[in-house]
Amino acid sequence: MTARTATSLADLTARDLVAAYREHRLSPVEVIDAVIVRIEASEPTLNALYAFDPDGARAAAQASRVRWAKGEPAGPIDGVPVTLKDNLAMAGVPTPLGTAASDLAPAPVDAPPTARIREAGGVILGKTTMPDYGMLSSGLSSFHPLARNPWNTETNPGGSSAGAGAAAAAGYGPLHVGTDIGGSIRLPAGWCGVVGFKPSFGRVPIDPPFLGRVAGPMTRTVADAALAMSVLARPDARDGMALPPEDLPWLDLDQAPRDALDGLRIGLNLDCGVGAPVEPEVAAAIARAARAFVAAGATVEEVGPYLTREMLDGLDHFWRARAWADISALSPERRDDVLPYIRAWAEGARDLSGAEVYRGFSQMDAMRKAARAACAPYDLVLSPVAPMPAYPADWASPTNDWRRPFEHIGFTVAFNMSEQPAISLNCGYTAEGLPIGLQIVGPRFDDMAVLRAAAAYERIRGPQKAWPTFG
Repeated sequence: MTARTATSLADLTARDLVAAYREHRLSPVEVIDAVIVRIEASEPTLNALYAFDPDGARAAAQASRVRWAKGEPAGPIDGVPVTLKDNLAMAGVPTPLGTAASDLAPAPVDAPPTARIREAGGVILGKTTMPDYGMLSSGLSSFHPLARNPWNTETNPGGSSAGAGAAAAAGYGPLHVGTDIGGSIRLPAGWCGVVGFKPSFGRVPIDPPFLGRVAGPMTRTVADAALAMSVLARPDARDGMALPPEDLPWLDLDQAPRDALDGLRIGLNLDCGVGAPVEPEVAAAIARAARAFVAAGATVEEVGPYLTREMLDGLDHFWRARAWADISALSPERRDDVLPYIRAWAEGARDLSGAEVYRGFSQMDAMRKAARAACAPYDLVLSPVAPMPAYPADWASPTNDWRRPFEHIGFTVAFNMSEQPAISLNCGYTAEGLPIGLQIVGPRFDDMAVLRAAAAYERIRGPQKAWPTFG
């Protein structure tokens, strides 16, 4: 191994770190020290972390060093730096859910993803920031300082896994765990130029479970996302909606054939039917990616619009009603602590009838059917992650209007409802240098097909810009 500066260790992949630990070329202690240096140089600007615990991370890294010295690693990510999203409970740490209205009592136990990371020896640096209740594709929060996009700090990292996207792009170690109910992993991944994998619903146990809600990895490489999945997908009885455990070849992704795209029938969707139109630079980047799939032997066909305004507005009504049920139960003083945008959005459900809320809920099933029907003829479907690149840092959404909050999630939310695996990875940049995300969607339960295709595209895509640095 060639000599490296201390901070360059923060940029090594999880796969590279584990190989170096196994061969005694690196120690988890020197790696965690390098990552802490990176964080301390970047964090005054990015505001990606919450409950940052450098002393705890150093102690965990030392314990990992001892295990590797004995040849007894705890699991496939022993000694690898990891962050977890604010809403994933960590024993002894409050879970504010991004809002100043939360009770800051320490969590009594780890959430399933947190528990799996600990059991596998991951070195937890802390948690990552998110907006109030996870209901924004933004780094704006009433509790956390404003999170910013490392590629241009005047722009938004996206959300709701806002801090995780920023941390992955800035090199706060290689593994970050987010959650996604409408695009909250894939949107910040696309806007921050990293990989964000939303597994099939139920593949990763989560507590509390909810329709469409998943946890998944945010990384710089597809191989690292697969490595994280080998840990996160282990069973946990607390999730009554989890899939039966399945022994998938997560760690064999590097052996995927180089002709993995040859012969595949691919759908290309540039108009989902609702929401903001795809901006020209985004459409051009997705079209270039599709041509790369064709050059690799795939057949690409256009997929027409499949969502409707009734579907998106119905989902909006149901989510507002759910949020208002929680926020209206707060004391008036605590209710005033909620981010004004979120409070105004939730209050929009105050006068909805039970029948209107139910009709909104029913649109989740309508989305499920529409998404599955659109994807059925194809092995995979390509689309933008979002219709536009990153937007101003202090905006709550690309419209910045709580009356039209979800005009940007049409390409992502349907696959939460349909329970299909989907991944975001970078496919180009705007003229201003902002990343553009490509989404690859696969059949329900076929997580490996999505990861193999993403890894194949990663090998053939154009040159990538150097990662942004601070300090």
